[in-house]
Amino acid sequence: MNYFPIFLTANRINALIVGGGDVAARKIELLLKANCTITVMSEKCNETVERLIDNESLEHLPHQYQANNLQQFNLIIAATDDEAVNQQVAANAHQLDILVNVVDQPALCSWITPSIIDRDPMLIALSSSGSAPILLRMLREQIEKTLPDGYGKLANFSYKFRDHVKARIKGVRNRRAFWEEILRGSIGQLVLDGNIEQAELQLIQQLKQEVSLPSGEIVFIHTLLGNPDNLTLSAHREMQFADAVIYDEQVNPAFIEYIRRDADKYPQQINADVLINAQHALELAEAGKKVIYLLAGHQTIPHNSALSLSQVTVKELVCGT
Repeated sequence: MNYFPIFLTANRINALIVGGGDVAARKIELLLKANCTITVMSEKCNETVERLIDNESLEHLPHQYQANNLQQFNLIIAATDDEAVNQQVAANAHQLDILVNVVDQPALCSWITPSIIDRDPMLIALSSSGSAPILLRMLREQIEKTLPDGYGKLANFSYKFRDHVKARIKGVRNRRAFWEEILRGSIGQLVLDGNIEQAELQLIQQLKQEVSLPSGEIVFIHTLLGNPDNLTLSAHREMQFADAVIYDEQVNPAFIEYIRRDADKYPQQINADVLINAQHALELAEAGKKVIYLLAGHQTIPHNSALSLSQVTVKELVCGT
């Protein structure tokens, strides 16, 4: 990765915008959505910037760029139409280890602004690292079509009951399964429809009932030609809820990116076409974990008596042609 994705705590950002034109206005409007502290440094400001300064009570330094007291800021945006000034802002910021963005000049930046899909408090940030803006726009369109506007309501609903669910249901995997059932089911739909009070009552009633906890299981996934684009929806879903993944060097490592990020990873020294480590998978599953066993190609899984005699659920999926 050329850029490391990160979300900064908005109310701790003390931003300096250098410039007073249309580009500066767009950056100010973006930062205002996050309730950042904003200072504008520009001798001349257009009508939009002046209105933002007045309406939002922003601090205005009405002079050309000066490097004095930059240390008070922790994020700087250079948005002038003077290349020399932008370069100077970047140089001063880098010397002081202050995050700096020079609009449309990524070589001078220590951070870039991603494409943002805002379903507050749900945020999705996308970037092509500056390499393919059209492709990025196409991807954003695809995501926005499948992301209901009410997802922010779902996030707030989940946050409100997070501690209650944590106290009632023990174990990360168990809570994950519970929340998936809630958010994908009728309660989640009530939230999306705006019937928050009814959704809250139903969730409270569900928490009062005996919660059935998921048991461990093993899911063997045959990766065939090793193309992650051919993952089926069912295989993708299983991988997203994995507690552990077992694989060998014959498996395309790109598949690991589709596994839940905090799942335990167990690379095997012996390839599965020689030996499938069913015993290790069984031990993990008997401890209550959901185990994904990735297999290169499509091979027959040999009979294992311990696996057959256990009460652990075993699935076998093929990722696609």
